[in-house]
Amino acid sequence: MTNAAEILDLTGYRCPMPVIRLEAALRALPEGAQLTVFADDPVAAIDIPLSCREGGHGCDRGPDQGGTCVFLVTRGGKD
Repeated sequence: MTNAAEILDLTGYRCPMPVIRLEAALRALPEGAQLTVFADDPVAAIDIPLSCREGGHGCDRGPDQGGTCVFLVTRGGKD
């Protein structure tokens, strides 16, 4: 799952910062670009997929690595 071109490490950040930083990173990418996102805030397991869905982005959850959630996020066309 770490074959995406970009990696966004959000470990250590607490709600709402993971979503804020993810949204900022996605705005800087072209449509279709992918990010592998790592987050260890338990709320991120809910907030990141919800934020992606609301923003028109794809979000697939991979297997956790220890206490860290791993997501593959694909930038959608909606701004």
